[in-house]
Amino acid sequence: MTPYATFLYFGVVGIYVAIPMALGRGSRAQAGPGLKQGLILLATAGMLVVQYHGPFNEKFPAAVRQIWLLAAYALAQHLLAAALLGFRARTRSKWPGHIAVALALLPLLLAKFLPSNAGAAAAGPVGAPGAAGLVEFVGLSYATLRAVDVLIGIHDGLVRAVPAARYFAFLFFFPTVSSGPIDRWRRFSDDWTRPDTRTGFVRDLDGAVHRLFTGFLYKFIVAHLIAQSWMDRVPASPTLGHTASYMYAYSFYLFFDFAGYSAFAVAFSYLLGVHAPENFDQPFRSKNIKEFWTRWHISLSFWFRDFIYMRFLLFAFKKKWFANKNHAAYTANFLTFGAMGFWHGTATHYLVYGAYHACLITAHDIFARWNKPRADAPCRLWGDSLAWNVGGVLVTFQAVCFGFLIFSGRKLW
Repeated sequence: MTPYATFLYFGVVGIYVAIPMALGRGSRAQAGPGLKQGLILLATAGMLVVQYHGPFNEKFPAAVRQIWLLAAYALAQHLLAAALLGFRARTRSKWPGHIAVALALLPLLLAKFLPSNAGAAAAGPVGAPGAAGLVEFVGLSYATLRAVDVLIGIHDGLVRAVPAARYFAFLFFFPTVSSGPIDRWRRFSDDWTRPDTRTGFVRDLDGAVHRLFTGFLYKFIVAHLIAQSWMDRVPASPTLGHTASYMYAYSFYLFFDFAGYSAFAVAFSYLLGVHAPENFDQPFRSKNIKEFWTRWHISLSFWFRDFIYMRFLLFAFKKKWFANKNHAAYTANFLTFGAMGFWHGTATHYLVYGAYHACLITAHDIFARWNKPRADAPCRLWGDSLAWNVGGVLVTFQAVCFGFLIFSGRKLW
């Protein structure tokens, strides 16, 4: 059952999650976190069975269910985290952390690089699943980032224990398991261990209802109307007019569909007492491309910023790889957005999408540094008045929409 795609799914969640949570969390004026933790585990386990009850490959010779694949993945990742904790207690060497992160990434790399039945070249005899089919499941990309977050926290000495129940709930938290937002272990742990109160539940319920209505408006009304009345009616011919029309239609559709999905995920997280991070903050109001990436898919962009961009810069400065610190930042931009493009997929348009945004944000940085000391000079090209800000929004919007056109994979000519 695809999450948040049908009203049947919401009915199942309402019966098996929302009602028990209301009766459980709302029944006591104050309680320790144990009841909430138990309800989170039961809800997550039950909804995972609902979402992953089918076979992970219809033509696989054995009746292996997706849920067992998830269980094996969770066990392997938890053992990896426990092993790294053991090494961290005995040695300060950085190599165990590097090896652990590489092993945690291995299933995702196999799923992206090895052929599967969906690919052009299936591995093995006709009808058998490709090698990627042995490790791939819906939500693998998001679970991988969560697993790596835990390992890096252990490597940095910020995470000193990974209890199995909490780790399972964090890795496969059902509201966000298939498409984010991407939570962080330490933030999730704060919610996990926080005592529960009826007052807190009422506040969470208010936040959940607000986001549920937002999600229904965005995904099932606005996105649906855009797709049905505009995007799906644009002819496939790659003329300038048709391409531009599709570009804007797809950009608006992608935002409302994804933001609606994220609103649902955050809403059900609140019902469970977990304040999953917001994923969108009016991204089309951004005055420049750098601001856009603090407003669009926020949890993903901040994850890549913290774990790739910042770490590369620190390592490059420590090793003195670059005589010019700006060159280090530009290289970090291409590494970060290249990794982000690859994270979405190995198709050419995803990689081009990543390179495109790396070019945009690097160009913005170069221009901003050139323009800053010219605040009062006649040659200043960009000011900070209302008119300039409106112009920045319009320019950024065009650049972002063209990026989404690349992301869509539509033939441009």
